[in-house]
Amino acid sequence: MNTQVTIAGMTLKNPVMTASGTFGSGMEYQALVDLNRLGAVVTKGVSVTAWEGNETPRIAETPSGMLNAIGLQNPGLDVFIRRDLTFLEPYDTRVIVNVCGHTEDEYCEAVRRLSEQARVDAMEINISCPNVKEGGIAFGTDPKAVARITRAVRRCTGKPLIMKLSPNVTDIRETARAAEAEGADALSLINTLTGMKIDVERRTYALANRTGGLSGPAIRPVAVRMVHDVCRAVSVPVIGMGGITGGTDALEFIMAGATAVAIGTGTFHDPDTAVRTISEIEAYMERHQVGDIRELTGCVRKGGA
Repeated sequence: MNTQVTIAGMTLKNPVMTASGTFGSGMEYQALVDLNRLGAVVTKGVSVTAWEGNETPRIAETPSGMLNAIGLQNPGLDVFIRRDLTFLEPYDTRVIVNVCGHTEDEYCEAVRRLSEQARVDAMEINISCPNVKEGGIAFGTDPKAVARITRAVRRCTGKPLIMKLSPNVTDIRETARAAEAEGADALSLINTLTGMKIDVERRTYALANRTGGLSGPAIRPVAVRMVHDVCRAVSVPVIGMGGITGGTDALEFIMAGATAVAIGTGTFHDPDTAVRTISEIEAYMERHQVGDIRELTGCVRKGGA
């Protein structure tokens, strides 16, 4: 039974990885999760210099999910390279580093420096960051901006480049095509949906930032639909994410066309979600006599659905 998948020449032992911002770099989970079992660890977003993040409160529970407005808090690239990459060195799993920035130059500097690190197998570019030179509008909401930032970072690295797409757009296929056209090796989607919660007892916003990113099972049907549509629109591999809590959820994304999947909010509820998902996919394959995970990739589309 073969569970290996390949993304831009990078082979993963199985199609399950962690989602950026929900797993740190694995350090906090090492006593709870067998990191060697994962197809890849996707790190929390890292920027050239440290970011403080947003004011608190910045997390709120919602029906079947959560809102977060962390603000991509991170200690910066120097600490990340010295601490996080050193920690990940002995593990037998792929390392995908999520990169964030406020400007094109910040993205490019981070990508160039990470390209020099042997432990970095690929980079996932978070284009939901606010572009401060464009009035704070996120790079990922404008196909032209997506094309521009993809082109810029592509010139800075020969390592596999994954562009992480925002669902907060009219048609996600447009941003997907823009990223593919400018050299993205793969796409990951979806990032969180913008939402809001009101604390009715206090008569104020539940989050200091007022709005936050909605994640968890509540968004899964939206995410599956977007992954399905993007897989029809582009030829590069897609990593699907959004509300996965087990093998059945992951297989929805894979059957919709995703080559791999990432698990985020589910890990907060059950730290073992990613490893359990791998086992459940394997059990499904055995039960249905599927010899290769690739037989399932996009099978609903191949069937004409």
